[in-house]
Amino acid sequence: MSDPPRPLVVGLTGPNAAGKGVVAGALKELGFAYHSLSDVVREEAVALGRTVGRDDLIRTGNELRRRGGAGVLAERMIGRLGSRDAVDSIRNPAEVEALRRVPGFVLVGVWAPAELRYERARARQGRGDAVQSLEAFLRKEAEENTSDPEAQRLEATFALADRVVRNDATLEELRRNVAALAAELERA
Repeated sequence: MSDPPRPLVVGLTGPNAAGKGVVAGALKELGFAYHSLSDVVREEAVALGRTVGRDDLIRTGNELRRRGGAGVLAERMIGRLGSRDAVDSIRNPAEVEALRRVPGFVLVGVWAPAELRYERARARQGRGDAVQSLEAFLRKEAEENTSDPEAQRLEATFALADRVVRNDATLEELRRNVAALAAELERA
């Protein structure tokens, strides 16, 4: 009888429109269960009668962190995790700290250049992203890189990544890179 596979929980972080959702989708295709810390925030926003647009989600997430501590979103997610999961939308170092207690957790940063991310954000404006210019996009991003320990801290979180996946080529290349990374992590 073979041993059960060791747990593998792949956390995803990165700036807006870097391709975290595409990486998560590739992991789902590989059999990973999908979770998003944003789901915790969406659930709270809906309970408060707010929209699920980006600005309301940022505000709601920051309020949750102020009330429950900087790692509250991850703490609420841990009970939902199994042994082969992808966790999207990690935006605070305290969330990483909480998830590192989960056996087999690995943080993967998804990277793409700002200009490409801006073009992607413009293409998906139906998601509630109001993107008038590259400058406005970068200003909004700066708001997500605060030093406030209970707010979004994307750059500090990305700096904690165990691995980085570049998303500046084709979708096929990205999917191949994700499959190779998952295989490598499963062997480790």
